[in-house]
Amino acid sequence: MSRFGRAAAGYRPAMTFLSGLARGTAAGAAGTTALNLVSGADAAIRARRSSAVPQRLVGELADRAHVRIPGNPIARSRRLDALGPLAGSLTGLAVGAVAGGLRAAGVRLPGVVGGPLLGAAAMLATDGPAAFAGITDPRTWSTRDWVADAVPHLAYGITTHQTLAALDRGEGAPPPPASVLARAVALGAATGDRSTVGMTALALRTPRSQGGPPSSAAASVAAVTASAGEVVVDKLPVVPSRTGAPGLAPRLGLGALVGATVARRADADPTLPALVGVLAALGSALVGVRWRSWAAERAGSDLPGALAEDAVALGLAWWGSRPTRP
Repeated sequence: MSRFGRAAAGYRPAMTFLSGLARGTAAGAAGTTALNLVSGADAAIRARRSSAVPQRLVGELADRAHVRIPGNPIARSRRLDALGPLAGSLTGLAVGAVAGGLRAAGVRLPGVVGGPLLGAAAMLATDGPAAFAGITDPRTWSTRDWVADAVPHLAYGITTHQTLAALDRGEGAPPPPASVLARAVALGAATGDRSTVGMTALALRTPRSQGGPPSSAAASVAAVTASAGEVVVDKLPVVPSRTGAPGLAPRLGLGALVGATVARRADADPTLPALVGVLAALGSALVGVRWRSWAAERAGSDLPGALAEDAVALGLAWWGSRPTRP
């Protein structure tokens, strides 16, 4: 029986533990994006200094494990500045993966309970190691400190839980074919380079018959303008590194979204494509940083490498978003 025949006949594969981990990882990416948006908004509104605890924790763990972070003091500090937020994002993915595994095992709590519990788990996974290492002491935190830490983690928990529930609603769909996974890789990689181009390409090229948005010149112009603005802003020296939390978290969340969107467009289970989109966005973001540094050293300017990256991102997004044939 064909893939679509099985779907029509009520085909409903059992959610395995590995499938649950995959869904949880994708949901964790969405939750991490929400956490960083809330935390960043709080820092901007209150002019709050960014926490150095993640960087200090990575440095402390590296010292205890006798792992040397290479470079002179300045280079080491810069690497820690990148590794701290990256470790925080990976923690969000890991907590989501555990939640997905538990959900696959039958632990399914209502949103009013599951969301806050996931937020508390993420908060414990983040603050617990730092407290154990003596980098921070929650017992000395003020009420404002607790609120500044708890509210973003609550946003993480609610978003992760709701994303898991949404992915479950596609559980009865058949597994994605290789072509869908290839498109998820392409769109995820494009998103890792330029966070908005994957979703923009999908918005422009997905027919309404396949779940695309209504045809609207204004919406198309807005999507293209957002992506064009990112392409321009990306060249400015004041833009933070994409491996930091403000740059990486949206890429991971949107990587999951483009992968899931491609799968739904093909009437396939979105779990694996969403995970593939996350991993492709993460890998592309890390490779892109190394590529830009390598190209800048040889060209004497960051611009040639950035323009080449623009071309690759746009090409991948356009290829990955091409309409699915019926």
